[in-house]
Amino acid sequence: MKNKIAVGISVLLVGFLLGGVSFYFLGKITGRQKGYVTLAPHVPGQIAESSKAFSEIVASISPSVVNISTTKVMKRELAPFLDDPFSEFFSPFRDFKMPRKWKEQSLGSGVIVSPDGYIITNNHVIEQADEIRVTLFDKRSFKAKVIGADNKTDVAIVKIDADNLHAAQWGDSDKLQVGEFVLAIGNPYGLSHTVTMGIISAVGRANVGIADYEDFIQTDAAINPGNSGGPLVNTKGELIGINTAIFSKSGGYQGIGFAVPSNMARLVMDQLIQKGKVTRGWLGVTIQEITPELSQKFGLKTAKGALIGDVAKGSPAEKSGLKRGDVILEFNGKKVSDVGNLRNMVAQSKVGAQIPLTIMRAGKEYALNVTTAELPKDLSGAAPGNAPEDTALEGLAGLNVIELTREISRQLGLPRDEKGVVAVRVEPGSALEDAGLRKGDVIQEIDRKKIAGLDDYNRIAADIRSGDTVLMFINRGGKKFYVTVKAD
Repeated sequence: MKNKIAVGISVLLVGFLLGGVSFYFLGKITGRQKGYVTLAPHVPGQIAESSKAFSEIVASISPSVVNISTTKVMKRELAPFLDDPFSEFFSPFRDFKMPRKWKEQSLGSGVIVSPDGYIITNNHVIEQADEIRVTLFDKRSFKAKVIGADNKTDVAIVKIDADNLHAAQWGDSDKLQVGEFVLAIGNPYGLSHTVTMGIISAVGRANVGIADYEDFIQTDAAINPGNSGGPLVNTKGELIGINTAIFSKSGGYQGIGFAVPSNMARLVMDQLIQKGKVTRGWLGVTIQEITPELSQKFGLKTAKGALIGDVAKGSPAEKSGLKRGDVILEFNGKKVSDVGNLRNMVAQSKVGAQIPLTIMRAGKEYALNVTTAELPKDLSGAAPGNAPEDTALEGLAGLNVIELTREISRQLGLPRDEKGVVAVRVEPGSALEDAGLRKGDVIQEIDRKKIAGLDDYNRIAADIRSGDTVLMFINRGGKKFYVTVKAD
């Protein structure tokens, strides 16, 4: 009996011993020690692949992104006698803390676009700089020279003396879709090669007030001071925009950034490298936006296109047969959505090219061709003068007019042979003021009927009834356009 008990105890001891050893080695293998279990997280394959893809995009574009630092020498103007070396004896207590000259430095970004050292950036990054230095991804630093700059699109090209550089691959910005993922890379606040991710929030943004020719890509990828001139790339790692500006009330990121589309930037770049300047196409028309009210007056189904308010004498538009009141619907086979869209397409067209147009005239569509010319350097219009505070004739409610004479034309900066009536008073708060009519405006047409003087105005105005929507053609200091007014 005692032997059986001893054997049983021995078996139990051996079992505990073997179990402990097994537990120890099993813990070593599985990571289970001291009561903790380490398990590898389960990451879906799609997320892992997406993360890897973004990392590969950054790795491919980063060597093309450069840091651009500029130095500008600033001078403090001194009174002539203070600039004399002997002036210290006569003014011993002058402020010596303010130096006569000092250097201002700023930072920006750029993108290498050719292996032999051409770099694209923003004009405002290098504008008026006395010295430009470019630092590459591998920390090498070079002095750069300006090849050309275009302030109308805020694009500039600089070059460094280097070879075998990693150039970015260009993408087609015309194919961009709202909602696409994009990456912005640059040097915000001097933090080199910072990468942010977002989506394309909008395309074709104009009237932002940044440049003369605007067709911006809007993105919510974080862009901050120092990102200017850096690349905006798509999920293929292609350059689809040059980061240009941010919308911010604080000076920092607020979710709205703008980039020059790659197609516009590349067109400007090619001309700057080849010619040192940018030449733009020109039609010779004054154009304005189509409002829902104007679309009804001109027989349009939608408020799309660009309305011609005036045609310059001897211009390509006049030679092609374009007239005031025509609505341009298509330019070179592309739909015209608004004024900014047409202006960009005309500017980017080759000088001397024959361009097909589709227009709406008196409710019917017509096709014609126009040969673009080079945009003249000076297209500034005459500034409006002051209309006299004299006789007043009541026509439309809230509007007082007088006949346009040669003397008044001279004061308004208009040709002597212009015809029409001049608004001398527009009642505050009236429908006319809401429509944009101002004192000094010359009314030359009402509902497509010419106004040569007061007789024409009185005759046409007498037929206008309360509630009618009236189409007026206005000449404001040489700038001509249409407005619609709901008659009181």
